[in-house]
Amino acid sequence: MEEKKRICVRCLLRDLAEEDQKDLKKYLAMIKPADRAEEGEYERRLSICRECSFLEEATCLACGCYAEFRAYGKRARCPKKKW
Repeated sequence: MEEKKRICVRCLLRDLAEEDQKDLKKYLAMIKPADRAEEGEYERRLSICRECSFLEEATCLACGCYAEFRAYGKRARCPKKKW
């Protein structure tokens, strides 16, 4: 019997195994540098997302996107106005 991987509720994609992060890294690399949030701002946003009750298995339940994708955009906003 194959054992299922359990994903924690408040995890982000980067908390997953390396092979499960390939799409995240590929997507983030495609965003133009001018459209990216600064690294400090990105990390600040993710720390807020990690504590949010709407984060479940790396997905923002308020909007349906992966939290890391939304947080990376320079002009992106939290749908719950937390950042």
